[in-house]
Amino acid sequence: MSDLRKRELAQIHIGRAQLGMDEETYRAMLWTIARVKSSAELDAWGRGAVLKHYHALGWRSKRRRHPGKVADPIANLMRKIEAQLADMGLPWAYADSILLRMHLVESIRFAKPDQLRDVVAALTYEQERRAARGREEAPDGRR
Repeated sequence: MSDLRKRELAQIHIGRAQLGMDEETYRAMLWTIARVKSSAELDAWGRGAVLKHYHALGWRSKRRRHPGKVADPIANLMRKIEAQLADMGLPWAYADSILLRMHLVESIRFAKPDQLRDVVAALTYEQERRAARGREEAPDGRR
């Protein structure tokens, strides 16, 4: 069974429940709309027709706020920290030491999002400091 078919059948059953259709009314509607006795017999056109009928009755599916994969704030912050460390050529232990000094948390793995944001800020400051130091040096290596 395809994912689309599963989702549409789920919507049909959710809509039926939310519209308060009893079994007899539901079966009569299936027969009238798509000439089937069960939703399992519906083809793509029939599923679309039933959902269109639900919409005509005033039913609206509750869409997810964020379609697809929802961004994980911790994962995003970890990727940011990883990119900053790679940019400066530093190991993960450097981020662990920042976290230990700032929040007394031993490892980045145990940090909360607000603590990770502090580490990102500290790494950003370090990147800017290193960039400024690089600008001060002349191209031939002299200051």
